[in-house]
Amino acid sequence: MSDEEHHFESKADAGASKTYPQQAGTIRKNGYIVIKGRPCKVVEVSTSKTGKHGHAKCHFVAIDIFTAKKLEDIVPSSHNCDVPHVNRTDYQLIDISEDGFVSLLTDSGGTKDDLRLPTDDSLLTQIKDGFAEGKDLVVTVMSAMGEEQICALKDIGPKN
Repeated sequence: MSDEEHHFESKADAGASKTYPQQAGTIRKNGYIVIKGRPCKVVEVSTSKTGKHGHAKCHFVAIDIFTAKKLEDIVPSSHNCDVPHVNRTDYQLIDISEDGFVSLLTDSGGTKDDLRLPTDDSLLTQIKDGFAEGKDLVVTVMSAMGEEQICALKDIGPKN
């Protein structure tokens, strides 16, 4: 056997896929789907009857979970669609920096400093006002396909 050491350059991640396949006919309203490379929440599904030669088709109307844009797609019901892995995590808000980034406390006790304030105006003012009043705030961060965004806010009372 060879005495040489082998060095492998690894450019891959842990292999956790950002999406998983699901048959189009089984995706329901309020489920998630990837349309045009964007993770979306399905708001409407309609299925057409099979044609003379063909497949039943599913018509999806969905809203991008990060940009709130409406997207549509038509897929044969027997084909697979990509469905994003969507996670929601709660973090306690520690600080808001001047450049629009938030500092969050993770469950493990570390900090997460790579998230921007949300673009949604009502949520943005709720967070800023609550933080200015010195309340303990918990934000819900939704993550899918490598993107993260604050999507909800909970007030857990005044700071002690």
